[in-house]
Amino acid sequence: MGKVYPDAKAALAGLLRDGMMVMSGGFGLCGIPSVLIEAIRESGVKGLTVVSNNAGIDDAGLGLLLQTRQISKMISSYVGENATFARQYLAGELEIEFNPQGTLAERIRAGGAGIPAFFTKTGVGTEVAKGKPTQEFDGETYVMERGLFADLAIVHAYMGDAEGNLVYRKTARNFNPMMATAAKVTVAQVEHLVRPGEIDPDHIVTPGIFVKRMVVLPPGYEKRIEQRTLRKREAAAAGAGSANSAA
Repeated sequence: MGKVYPDAKAALAGLLRDGMMVMSGGFGLCGIPSVLIEAIRESGVKGLTVVSNNAGIDDAGLGLLLQTRQISKMISSYVGENATFARQYLAGELEIEFNPQGTLAERIRAGGAGIPAFFTKTGVGTEVAKGKPTQEFDGETYVMERGLFADLAIVHAYMGDAEGNLVYRKTARNFNPMMATAAKVTVAQVEHLVRPGEIDPDHIVTPGIFVKRMVVLPPGYEKRIEQRTLRKREAAAAGAGSANSAA
């Protein structure tokens, strides 16, 4: 069988087990592997450690797995939009490992590059560094952070071909590319599937060698927005910008 599967359930078949570590790409609700998250929920697998920039919101993204209590630990940098997360954490039902956002990104990148640990100044002298080894370089103190490598990475891409080469779009490029390299198996959901050779090689972000399975999103796939903020635009004054145009 090729890399393209008929649906998310089939794409994850045989890969899920209790207690595994899963990386979930995206930023907020942008570029998250939502149909794969839903398939994980339907599988009933539990005791998961999930690595993600955030924990979704109560009724979308990883919030769905928190509702069903399938996640036992989150490794994240921001979880402020999820009330379910807060309740479970404060009740001692959910473990969390907070990371500065750049540190989390580098831990994932390091794991994908085969780097077991690295030193950074971020977090030195704070709660982030408690219990971690430190070392001095050129008179400055650095804290050691471990690379992350998961059992499974689920990612979202704008476009992919049948060989698994992926292209990301805008905010969805946050975390998805690095997570695709940092797991034993990577499964991608793609908005558009094209034939091999149709993607300009210079535009490929994740080479197909990293992607084992794919699923194409259905027509009408909904892209959620966490907080929609709008303001009325004032009409431009007559002749506005003319001075700049003449300069």
